[in-house]
Amino acid sequence: MIATERLVLRRFRPGDAEAFAAYRSIPEVARYQSWDAPFSLKQARTTVAAFTTGDPAQPGWFQYAIDLDGQLVGDLGLNTCDNLRQAELGYTLAPAYQGRGYATEAVNGLLEHLFTERGLHRVSAECDARNLSSVRLLERVGFRQEGFRPENSWFKGEWTDDLLFGLLRSSWQSARTAN
Repeated sequence: MIATERLVLRRFRPGDAEAFAAYRSIPEVARYQSWDAPFSLKQARTTVAAFTTGDPAQPGWFQYAIDLDGQLVGDLGLNTCDNLRQAELGYTLAPAYQGRGYATEAVNGLLEHLFTERGLHRVSAECDARNLSSVRLLERVGFRQEGFRPENSWFKGEWTDDLLFGLLRSSWQSARTAN
């Protein structure tokens, strides 16, 4: 669906379930996410089957598979608002592929698509304040921290601080023309 230099952001396929279960079963991957590890193959098959029916052009969540040379290496979640002009972004990358620029490339590819092809006005993201890798990724691709909510979420048995980020299309365009 969306091609970058090294990656393809595509619709999930049933054959992705095994790789999906593998990286979502890693405790470090699940730490700041809504699921718990291990993530069974049965769960993965059900989740992937649900992902295959989504429509990225409609309001609600759509999950993009991050594909590297035919291998599922992660996923990007996009929650498009009812007005189709705003969306919330989330992402997960298998640890074996972290630190190589793939997450940055995937998020940049999706942002390019959202701002130029779909005409979105704004993309937001939220993360646990302890998730420094996520914070750095959001800042690297141009998001600005817009808020801090101390002990806002009861998550996996503890109160956590939330960081709120946003990126306007106008800011994204300005940064691109400056580079």
